[in-house]
Amino acid sequence: MIAVRVQAAPFDVAAETAALTAGRSDVGAVVTFTGLVRGDDDLVALTLEQYPAMTGRALAAIAAEAETRWPLAGGVVVHRIGRLVPGDPIVLVAVASAHRGAAFAAAEFLMDWLKTKAPLWKAEERAGGTAWIAARVSDDDAAKRWNARPSPSGEGRETA
Repeated sequence: MIAVRVQAAPFDVAAETAALTAGRSDVGAVVTFTGLVRGDDDLVALTLEQYPAMTGRALAAIAAEAETRWPLAGGVVVHRIGRLVPGDPIVLVAVASAHRGAAFAAAEFLMDWLKTKAPLWKAEERAGGTAWIAARVSDDDAAKRWNARPSPSGEGRETA
């Protein structure tokens, strides 16, 4: 099962990874992705807001979809909210599986779908003021590739 959390507090990647593998002998791979707030274009801070019930349901649905596509031993998705400054960790995706192919694919899928389907609202703070930002077309393009289902072995995905 992939656990999902939305929180203001920082997360501990090592602790989250250890929790996925504690007492398990069936895990052969753990893939982690940690996203950081970029400080490009003079960004001062990034503020993320959510509607908790909506965000929780959406993240749970994204996690459930990954679980139907790949044979996973578990996982965790942690997305932060609130005011974050450049360099702060903003998102963690950690996926455990018996084999690396499924873990890599599921982690990449989760990130692509988080970027496009998670109802989180972002405001960029710069020297000239604060403005809400829209989703990027490049994120939508990356997510489209997951319209094909993975191969039955879970070691990769079919192409359209």
